Order: sequence, then structure tokens, then C-alpha cells
Amino acid sequence: MTSFLVLGTIEARTRTTVQRITGVMKQTLLAALIAANNRPVTIEALSEELWGPTPPAKMENALQAQVSRIRRLLNRLEPERPESRLITTVSSYRMMVSWSEVDVLSFERTVNVIQDRPCTDLRRDIRDLRSALELWRGPIFGGLTGGAICQAAAARYQQIRTTALELLYDRELRNGNQARIIPELMGLMAESPTSEQLCSLLMVALYRAGRQAEALEVYRHLRRHLADELGMETSPVLRRYEKAILDHDPLLFQQAAPPVFSKGD
Repeated sequence: MTSFLVLGTIEARTRTTVQRITGVMKQTLLAALIAANNRPVTIEALSEELWGPTPPAKMENALQAQVSRIRRLLNRLEPERPESRLITTVSSYRMMVSWSEVDVLSFERTVNVIQDRPCTDLRRDIRDLRSALELWRGPIFGGLTGGAICQAAAARYQQIRTTALELLYDRELRNGNQARIIPELMGLMAESPTSEQLCSLLMVALYRAGRQAEALEVYRHLRRHLADELGMETSPVLRRYEKAILDHDPLLFQQAAPPVFSKGD
């Protein structure tokens, strides 16, 4: 079986081979076809993806040449496959993959499964989420910008990663692992300094670890950042976390953020 990796450098792997995809055109084409998730992508959409508003004079021939390069690569990796993964029609191309063959599809499936099942086995959820998050080896598509297809896919994958992180740290807090996750949350807050969800998780983790002053400083740092950079106030939910910490609200020890103060002002 061939696996396709896009959560980091774009690669194709078999049991014996690791093939890093090189060349911006090939990378963009393969990324766009994988992002389509078995749906056909029109020639016009692929042209826009590869060349933007200024395609070459013989665009369809140029696109066919790029598709042929991908097809030859796949044939080398899967010589025994009875038919090509790349399906060609008069007006589109489609790449056939299963969720188990693409790292990001496997990642998404794991997150969906954990979201849908009852939160009754915290250790299992934590193990599965950490294993899934290890699939992220670097920037999506290796940092490739691409066009509208790749950019939309990258934004969606990043949102799924954010959901996975929120689920993970919720489960870790429920399991009493605040000391373990504080350094991780601090690192993530440095990457996403305006994330109120991460802020609330870090505030609760610090408070539970007996670090009330630091928990309040995390809130105040975010409040200053939002005001100075975006001209915004913190949400009522986050302000309730600040008040709860100031009041030593026992609810902060009873369950994880963010459900504690998710309703009402």
C-alpha cells in the first residue's frame, strides 16, 4: 500500500520506498488532487491552482504534462496496481485514495471518532489524540502556498488540528494531568497568542497547579494583546474564568475548561 503524507513535506511512501515530491508544479498538483478527497477537479480549477490568472498559452497540454509526471511516479511506486489512481475525464482529473492512505484523512477520522464517542475512557482518548497529532511533521503541504484549493484545505486541516489540541488538553485536565500540559500550552500560546480557548485551558491548568498569579497574568497578557493589536476585548466567557480564579471558585477543580463557564454571563 502507498501512503501519501501532506502534514509536512509532501511524500509518498511504500513499505520499501520514501519518495519526496519535488518541484512546485508537481507538489501543487498532487496536493490539490489529494485535498479534493476523491472528488473530480476541473481542468480550469487546476489551471488556476498551478498558474493563477496567467496560464501558459497551451495550458491543457502543460497540465497534461504535469499529470503524466504524477502518473509515472505513481506507477513506479505501485507497479502491481491494476489501474491508475489518476482518473481522467474530458474536463477533470480525480485521484482515488482511501482515508487510511493519507495522513491528514487518517488524522481527521481519528478526531471525528473521538468527538463522537462518549468521554468515558480518558486515557484512551489521550493516547489516540497524541498518536494522531504525531502525524504532523511540519507545515501543511511542507509550507507550499498553492492556490485556492490548497489554501482552503490547509485552513480546514489547521482547524481540525486546533480541535484535536482542544480535545487533548480537555481530556488531560479531566485526567488531572495539568503539570504535564502547562509547558505544551505555553508553547501553543506563543504560536497562537489570540486563542481564547488555549488561554482558558492554560489558565485552568496553572490554577490547578497552584500558580494563581501566573494564571491571571496569562489572561491579562491576552487582554492587552487583543486590545493593542486588534482593538478587541476578551469574551465574556474568558472574563468569567478570570473571576473564577480570583474567587477561587471550586468549579475550577471539578471539571475541565471550557465547559465550566460555557453558558450565561
